[in-house]
Amino acid sequence: MTVQTERSQSAPAGRAGPGSWLPAAVAGLVAAAAALGAGEFIGSFFAPSPGPVIGVANRVIDNAPTWFVEFGKSIFGLADKPALILGTIIISLVLGIAFGVVSRLNRLIGAAGIVAFGLVGLLAIAVDPQGSAAAAIVVSLAAVAVGVGVLFRLLQLSGSESTAGVSPASSGTMVVAEHPTSPAVSRRSFLNWAGATGVVTAGAVVASRSIRSRTNVSTARRAVTLAPEADSRVTEILTEAASGDLADTPGLSPLVTPNDEFYLIDTALTTPQVDPANWSLTIKGMVDNEVTYTYDDLLERSETIVPVTLSCVSNEVGGNLVGNAIWRGVPLTDLLDEAGVRPEATQIASRSVDGWSCGFPTEAAYDGRTSLVAVGMNGEPLPLKHGFPARLVVAGLYGYVSATKWLKEIELTTLEDFDGYWIPRGWSKLGPVKTQSRIDTPNNRSEVAAGADVAIAGVAWAPDRGIAKVEVQVDEGEWQEATLGESLGPDSWIQW
Repeated sequence: MTVQTERSQSAPAGRAGPGSWLPAAVAGLVAAAAALGAGEFIGSFFAPSPGPVIGVANRVIDNAPTWFVEFGKSIFGLADKPALILGTIIISLVLGIAFGVVSRLNRLIGAAGIVAFGLVGLLAIAVDPQGSAAAAIVVSLAAVAVGVGVLFRLLQLSGSESTAGVSPASSGTMVVAEHPTSPAVSRRSFLNWAGATGVVTAGAVVASRSIRSRTNVSTARRAVTLAPEADSRVTEILTEAASGDLADTPGLSPLVTPNDEFYLIDTALTTPQVDPANWSLTIKGMVDNEVTYTYDDLLERSETIVPVTLSCVSNEVGGNLVGNAIWRGVPLTDLLDEAGVRPEATQIASRSVDGWSCGFPTEAAYDGRTSLVAVGMNGEPLPLKHGFPARLVVAGLYGYVSATKWLKEIELTTLEDFDGYWIPRGWSKLGPVKTQSRIDTPNNRSEVAAGADVAIAGVAWAPDRGIAKVEVQVDEGEWQEATLGESLGPDSWIQW
C-alpha cells in the first residue's frame, strides 16, 4: 500500500489558516471590548481605585505635554474630559482590531499585544493615588485572561484552524489530506457568540457602575449636620442678597450662585469618593509640629462664614467660569499657627486625594485676605463635585494655585522647591485674580429693538480688594457710572 500526501495551503503550527481578515478584525474588536469590560467590572470591587480606562486616562492627564492639553481645550472646551475617556476607549478598541488581524497570522503575537496592553493598565492603576498594587494586578490579570480567551475562541469559530483528515483512494492508495476544516460552528454561530460577548460586556460595565455607586459617599454627606448658628448666618446673607436693589433685574446673575450652577473646573475624570469617617488632613513640611485633623475636628471649628468669589484663570471675557458662594470653614492661618510655620517656609503646597497639587506664597495666607479650609458651601456640606469633605478657598487667587478640592495634605515648603500641577506646564506661579466685570444683560446675540430703553447690567469682582465703581461705555459715547448693588464684602462680586 502506498501513501500519498496532499497538503493544502494551511499555515504552520501555531499560525492561523488563510480565512477572511474581517472575522479576525471582529474577533480582536470584541476581545478588546471584553477585556475592558472585565477590567471595569473587577475593578469596581476595589473602588475608589480606578478601572483600566480611567487609570490610563488619568496618566494621560498627568503626563500630557502642554500643547496637547491646550489643543484638547481648544477643540473640546469643557467636554475635554469626556473626550479623553472616549478617546482612550476608541484607541483600545482600534488596538484590539490590530491584535485580531495579527492573530490571523500568528496568534502568539496577537496574545502578546493584549498582554502588553494589560501591563499598561496595571501600571496606570498601580501608580494612581487612589489605586493599589493588589487592585492593579487582579484587574489586569482578569482583563488579559478574558481578552485572550475571547480572541482565541472567536478565531476558532471563524474557521481559521487546520486539522488533518484521512480519506481512501483507488488502487490501494490511502491519501492523507491536510485541509482547513469547516468552522466549528456556522458563521451565524460566530456572530451569535460575538454578539453574546458584547451583551455580557455591556452588562459588566453597567454592573460595575452599580457596584461603584455603593461606595458613593452621598449618604455620608447627607448625614453631616452643620451648626444651627451657622445656618442662621447663611440665611441672613442670602436674605440680604435677595433683597438688594438690583436683585429683580431680569437676566442679572444672582448675588449668590446656587451650588448646582457654580462652575466646575478640575482634572478629575471621576469625582473622588472620600468617606469623611476615614478622612484626615495633615499639615507637614517646614513646621514645628506636624498636625493632623479629622473631619469632626474641622466641623467643630468651622465658625467662619464669608462670601468669596472664585474665578478660573481660563475664564474668557464674558465667560461663566466664575461664581460667588458663601463658604464655611476654619481659617487656614489658625491651623498653620498650630503647626508652627517656620520663617523659611515661603510656599503653602496642597494636595488632593487624587494626586492633584498646587501652591501659593505663604504671605498670601497672612496678608488679611480670606483663606479657609472650607467644609460648607451655601449652607450645605460641600457638594461632592466641589470637594467634599474639605477644600481650600483663598480669596484673590485663581484656583489653579489655591483651590484644592478633596484636600488631603498641606505642606509648608519654599517657592523654589515645589511646583504645583500647572506650573511645569508654563503657567504663572502666583496667579492673582484680575479685576474683572461681565455684562449679563443684554446677553450675547440678544436682539434689542431700535429706540427701546435697555438696561445694561452685570457683575464685577476683585476678590480681597473689592469694587468701588463700575463704568459703562456704549459705542463711542461717554463713560457712564453704573449703579452698584448690595455689597457682601470685598471678597464677593457685586451687581451693577
